[in-house]
Amino acid sequence: MAKIKLTKNELKKQKDSLKMYRRYLPTLMLKKQQLQGEIRITELRIKELRTAKDHLDETFKSWVGVFGEKGIFTKDLLKITSLRTGMGNIAGVAIPIFEGADFAIAEYDLARTPVWLDVAIESMKQVILLDLEAQIVEEQRRRLDKELRTTTQRVNLFEKIKIPETRGHIKKIQVYLGDQQTSAVVRGKIAKSGLEKAAK
Repeated sequence: MAKIKLTKNELKKQKDSLKMYRRYLPTLMLKKQQLQGEIRITELRIKELRTAKDHLDETFKSWVGVFGEKGIFTKDLLKITSLRTGMGNIAGVAIPIFEGADFAIAEYDLARTPVWLDVAIESMKQVILLDLEAQIVEEQRRRLDKELRTTTQRVNLFEKIKIPETRGHIKKIQVYLGDQQTSAVVRGKIAKSGLEKAAK
């Protein structure tokens, strides 16, 4: 227990601190619950995105062999030109929000390329979009996890350390001030008794 002054001013200060801790603790606990709920939502979204990507990957497997046709599918055929994100706020935490991506498709000769190339390009876009959104949602979860750890530490600090410690300080000061008051009354009675005896 920290060294405290055993005065009425310190007693008021400790009571004010206790009142503040009790006022903020429910807010912190509510924030903690909200963050836990949002983390569950991001985990579900990540699972949905992975499932959708796995489904697309399975679709690709049935015709992946044609990608090997010479000169048709090159690394320059499809490129991401920009990633569009915004910013959101959950329980005071700034999080990125996925808004989409823009692609550049290299020009190709429609007469000399297979019909399936257009479908393949669209499928590739979908896979890339799913990957990009999953990365953004992972970042959301990382930020929410970090804030949850901080909030949990604060809840524990208030609940397990600050509130009990402050209650202890208040009790100690009250006992001391009560003893001082009793002692003053006893001294007053002794002095009064002594004066009465001296007057006789």
